[in-house]
Amino acid sequence: MTQQPTAVLLPGTGSDEVFVRSALEAPTSALGVRLEMPAPVPGAGLAEAYLAALDRAAERGPVIAGGVSFGAHVAALWAVRNPGRCAGVLLALPAWSGAPADAPASLAARYSAADVRARGLPAALASAVRGVPAWLAAELTRAWTRHGDGLADSLEAAAAYPAPELADLAALDVPAGVAAFTDDPIHPLPVAQAWAAALPRGVLRSLRIETMRADVESLGRAVVLAYLRSAEG
Repeated sequence: MTQQPTAVLLPGTGSDEVFVRSALEAPTSALGVRLEMPAPVPGAGLAEAYLAALDRAAERGPVIAGGVSFGAHVAALWAVRNPGRCAGVLLALPAWSGAPADAPASLAARYSAADVRARGLPAALASAVRGVPAWLAAELTRAWTRHGDGLADSLEAAAAYPAPELADLAALDVPAGVAAFTDDPIHPLPVAQAWAAALPRGVLRSLRIETMRADVESLGRAVVLAYLRSAEG
């Protein structure tokens, strides 16, 4: 009897498991897997805490590693390092490959961390949500507040953390769903396209950011549908 996998879904930079649950839980539940959505452990050890959560899940059986943005980076890195324990990947909004260098998402996180340190969280948050869609402003307000005093360290840790190289992804022969926005300058579509092309079984589905305003689960459906298509071969 095949053991039921556990899907471990990780948040993005400065985000939290509440957003992951709202966007990915229902679509991923359709895969018939156990779900775990670890809360961030704010601070410099953010990535290590997520990797530990994946390791714990793998002690019980195969893992579908997934996440959004930085969470997708950590999930993919864990999958590359643990091919025998990984049953698939669900990768939404990857932001760079390899070292972050001057990737837009890394620059944005570094700027926000510096702003938090210089002006405090309330002022930095007010700047961060100015002019963004209402749903995103609400998500940032809740998640940044929850990170509290660890927010700047969390942002800096994510901004400096390397994603897998495309050559590493090319060795990951498991079902792989990738999702991206077509109009997101922070998570450029070409990055997701390169990830999907590098993964031996990678399938990409894209959507517009505006879709999230009325349907936050649209991101989760995109990555799960890509995964299902990949699993079908």
